[in-house]
Amino acid sequence: MAEARTPAQIEAEIARRRQDLAETLDEIGVRLHPQTIIGDAKAKAADAVDRTAGRAYVAANRAVSQVRGRLVSDDGTPRLERIIPVAVVGVAVVGLLALRAKRRRG
Repeated sequence: MAEARTPAQIEAEIARRRQDLAETLDEIGVRLHPQTIIGDAKAKAADAVDRTAGRAYVAANRAVSQVRGRLVSDDGTPRLERIIPVAVVGVAVVGLLALRAKRRRG
């Protein structure tokens, strides 16, 4: 059988539960406060931007390293046998784009 509680014990338990409930309500109030919600949203957005920017940086760095590895030898000298064809293609593409733009205007 359960031990009978005294009125003082019951009152102390009620007071403790009221205090717990008050703390819970205060915490809910803080979490639901508009400034808290805005702050959380800003933090999540900033985190998403940081992750996206970090991924973009890593991808760009990887691409540059791959291109550099193809166009520069291990000792740092340019590989002209690879650079010259790339440069010729680049100049040709720019020339074609310029010619196309000129035809559209005139």
